[in-house]
Amino acid sequence: MADNSSGNLTGELSGLDFAAVSPEEFARIVKGLSAQQLGEVMRGDLRTRVLSEVFGRMRQQFRPEAAGGLTALIRWKITGETDEVYETAIADGACTVSAGRSDGDPRTTLVMGDAEFLKLVSGNGNPVTMFMMRKLKVAGDVGLASGLTRYFDIPKA
Repeated sequence: MADNSSGNLTGELSGLDFAAVSPEEFARIVKGLSAQQLGEVMRGDLRTRVLSEVFGRMRQQFRPEAAGGLTALIRWKITGETDEVYETAIADGACTVSAGRSDGDPRTTLVMGDAEFLKLVSGNGNPVTMFMMRKLKVAGDVGLASGLTRYFDIPKA
């Protein structure tokens, strides 16, 4: 009988080189895990590595043709073991990502837990449903928040 304990799962995932995992593989991994398992995985160094890799890829996943002349600062607050803040700045057909909170005034702020964040960025979660179920909180421009996924190539599991 296979051991599906979270300790074993965390061990398997902690051995992954996230930089070598394609967005599609990442989406499949996330799809195969429950919200509880995702929460258990997102602890300590592994959480830091996953968040860093996801946000690090946003620049490459950005679709400038979809964003057009959009200029916006989006603040992401991921809650869990600790609150982590990242910001994505979209301007002049480019997307830049920074860790931490700047002095800038975000056009929209998205607040969600670890599991919801992973589901959202892997194409395994519907942002409108998450918002309606209060798993995703939005401050500021809700219209921008609801359309954010069209500005990025979101993998399909």
